[in-house]
Amino acid sequence: MRKFPFWSWLWVIIGVLYFFLPLLGTLEFSLRIRREGYTLDAYQIVLSDPKFQESFLFSISMALATIVFSILLIAPTLYWVHLKLPHLRPMMEFTTLLPFVVPAIVLVFGYLRVYNTSSFLPLTGSAETTNLLLICAYTVLALPYVFRSVDAGLRAIDVRTLTEAGQSLGANWFTILFQIIFPNLRVALLSGAFLTFAICVGEYTFASLLDRPAFGPYLQLIGANRAYEPSALAIISFSLTWACVGVLQFLGRGAPGQSQVSGAR
Repeated sequence: MRKFPFWSWLWVIIGVLYFFLPLLGTLEFSLRIRREGYTLDAYQIVLSDPKFQESFLFSISMALATIVFSILLIAPTLYWVHLKLPHLRPMMEFTTLLPFVVPAIVLVFGYLRVYNTSSFLPLTGSAETTNLLLICAYTVLALPYVFRSVDAGLRAIDVRTLTEAGQSLGANWFTILFQIIFPNLRVALLSGAFLTFAICVGEYTFASLLDRPAFGPYLQLIGANRAYEPSALAIISFSLTWACVGVLQFLGRGAPGQSQVSGAR
């Protein structure tokens, strides 16, 4: 008779309790805005607040722009490095670790120093250029995660064989990249995209010091002035993150297990 894995299940249960008990406590507290019982008033107050809607939509738009910019910057560059310049990969890996070493507060003060209105490239002079600077800052912040996701995806496929197969079918570099390489990197790109999304939506330092109406500063403002609404916002943010994970699992389901070159025809 197979022995029951007692210790394995014990650690799983401890991990689940450690993870979910604080969430249950936060959820329970967010429902106690009225003394007579549980109510969803805190969620109604938050969701009906025009500043919540404005900040949330702004952060989503910045996150989506950052995802597109990051993928278009990292994926083709890393593909070329894997294909033609593999000796440069360690240097790129070291470079992408710099956002972990340099604090965000140092980066944002550097941006303000270099790109202020009196500099050669005044990106803080208008809302549109400041948003562009924020997207670039978010791209730097998400660089380690996108790099490692794309790098793992490229290591899992035979880049050289796929490229040569596409060239033998008459495909140009654009077709090879977007119709052969990118479909085989679908799960890796989605992983990097949702990590970037989670980072950008809740980011505070860049958005606050660049004076942008993002979701992170709104969370801090509500947390400093309200009691129950911050708990409701925490549950909403957690639900959004898990919804993104669910979308990742759904879109990644049935990912190609072998290389695809038919798109090059």
